[in-house]
Amino acid sequence: MSGNVVHLHKHTDPPAVDTRPALTVVPEQPVVPLWVRSGRAICTVVTHETTRTVARGAARHGLYVFGGARIVARRTWDGRTAARYERMLRAAEAAGNYEAAAEWEERGQRFREARHRRRMDLLHSPADAAKGVLVGTGMGIGSLVALGVVLAIANKDATDVITPLMAVVEFIRLLITIVQVVWGPLISIGPFLALLALWAVGSHQQAAPAWALPATVRDTAGEPITPSIVVKALRDLGVPALRNAIKEMGDAGASMLGPIRIAGCGVEVDVTLPSGVSTNEVQNRRRKLAENLTRHEHEVFITLPEAARTVRLWIADSGALDEPIGPSPLATDDTLTADYTKGRAPWGQDLRGDAAALSLYQRHLLITGLSNQGKTAALRALALWLALDRRVEFRIADLKGAGDWAMFIRLATILIQGPTDEHVIEATEMLEGGVAEMERRLQAADGAEFPPLILLVDEAQVAFMCPAKDEQKRPYGGSKAASRYFTAARKIHNQGRAVNVLLWQGTQDPTDQNLPKLVREGAHTRASLALGTESQARMALGDKAVDGGAAPNLLRPGLDKGTVVVASDGITIPAGQASITVRTHYIDTETATEIAERARALRDGVTTLHVIERGEERDPLADIHAVLGDAPRVLTADVLKRLSALNSDAYGRWTPGDLKRVLEDAGAEPYKSDGRMVVGRERVARALTNRDTDGSASASE
Repeated sequence: MSGNVVHLHKHTDPPAVDTRPALTVVPEQPVVPLWVRSGRAICTVVTHETTRTVARGAARHGLYVFGGARIVARRTWDGRTAARYERMLRAAEAAGNYEAAAEWEERGQRFREARHRRRMDLLHSPADAAKGVLVGTGMGIGSLVALGVVLAIANKDATDVITPLMAVVEFIRLLITIVQVVWGPLISIGPFLALLALWAVGSHQQAAPAWALPATVRDTAGEPITPSIVVKALRDLGVPALRNAIKEMGDAGASMLGPIRIAGCGVEVDVTLPSGVSTNEVQNRRRKLAENLTRHEHEVFITLPEAARTVRLWIADSGALDEPIGPSPLATDDTLTADYTKGRAPWGQDLRGDAAALSLYQRHLLITGLSNQGKTAALRALALWLALDRRVEFRIADLKGAGDWAMFIRLATILIQGPTDEHVIEATEMLEGGVAEMERRLQAADGAEFPPLILLVDEAQVAFMCPAKDEQKRPYGGSKAASRYFTAARKIHNQGRAVNVLLWQGTQDPTDQNLPKLVREGAHTRASLALGTESQARMALGDKAVDGGAAPNLLRPGLDKGTVVVASDGITIPAGQASITVRTHYIDTETATEIAERARALRDGVTTLHVIERGEERDPLADIHAVLGDAPRVLTADVLKRLSALNSDAYGRWTPGDLKRVLEDAGAEPYKSDGRMVVGRERVARALTNRDTDGSASASE
């Protein structure tokens, strides 16, 4: 009980109770030995960045002296021996320039002969020097004595005879005194002056290992390209044979380089590789070469010119390729027209900054690339230019259906827009209509020049991958002989060029499934935007172009939009190269619509069909009226083409005689206008109205 009272008292009467908290027992910390703490401190000091910087600085300046001594010794050796000529001789031989090698050998021989003569002259020089000293001393004493005699006569004092001699003696004694005073300190500080001179040479040449050199804070990106930078970049490329050959060259590799020429927004230089180094060893190291040149990979292009064992380097000014090029001439010149036969489409600029123009005459075209890289815009720019030639007819299937080709309404005779299987079926029948027109022209060919017919399919991979089949179970898509789209494309590739029926295709992310080999190799002009792999680049451009340096797979997706690598005989390509890189002009939709309006103004009214009707009974007179559009009259040949485009099954094999028979039966026979047979819209409309009226009257009776 008392214990409880005491316990209560301790808690209720604080002044009388010790309320200090209980002591907490802290575990005893191990005692770290003094030598461990000292070691840690020393380690911290040694590894500190300041210590390392000081150590590198001390090592660097010490190594400058040794490096300077090595450089001075080598210069002295080169000056006294024929080593320089031997190095230049080996460099010329390594480069395969035997003419220069013979010249350096001759120079070395002349140097040896001159050195031999100098050494032989040294054998006689002591005697000649002694004779010269005696003669000079005698003449000098004689002159001084004569001068003294003159002074003695003038002053009438005989002691003046030796005054000049004594003056010379005093001068010599003064010189000896000066030398005695200076000689000691000179001997003491001379070695230090020599070391300082060697340090200056080594410092100027940075003659120290890379780890000892100071970290540079200068931004070297974009520095001018000089021969020494190019040679150093090649030396450090990681090709042992190339590195060893450069070391053996007396000119440090300068003989490999041709002139560095300004080429557009960069420079261009040809490099003749030494024996034992192949061109693909340099091509395969494009990224490393670009980094050695302080450039990004996309700013260096490696191609193969005509000369053997030579690579041509085009090196862009830093950041120049990220700058946009100017607007298209189509957008700036309202008077610009096109000429399918002799003209060239202003497509963009090459890397030199020169205008890149493409001839489209009798050339099938294929352009491919990854999605959203500017493929449609590049293809549309060519079509817009060609639309300014009123002779050209377009039939277009846009299997993306995003409205990119909507400006060709009333400009193209057929415009299919959409990605579904139904749109692929219509695109296939459009191509088959083109085949029917091609065959009609081939049968009627008598040397005449047919107007151009461009069958353009954008997003053609949708057609090749379409699983739909017709009533006979023939697939529309696919890459086999049974495929209707594939078969039509192959037929046009085989014979269409001769009668100006051309197929232009745009496709993305090419594979053997969505771009069959026979189709892609049927195109005369092949262009590629950015791709993912080299195998895709070979599909797009062919093995020859890729082996020659074409590398669309190295373009930067998203950053190099609109940049195409082109393999075609329709564009000017530097001699020896198989392709050219072009930065295409971008024409936005609003500007494209304005250009299309100018093209429409050059034509009579064109009716654009958006759906190809098939599988139903045709009304020829109504179809003729439909294809005439708003034009008051249309050439009979154009009416046949439009009918064939409307339904190739019904009208693909029509001849002018068939058209004439139908119109004469309806009382709307063709007639001549300006010496050419035309179909009048009013006549056909009147005949159609009369027929319907007659039909109604008959029905009422």
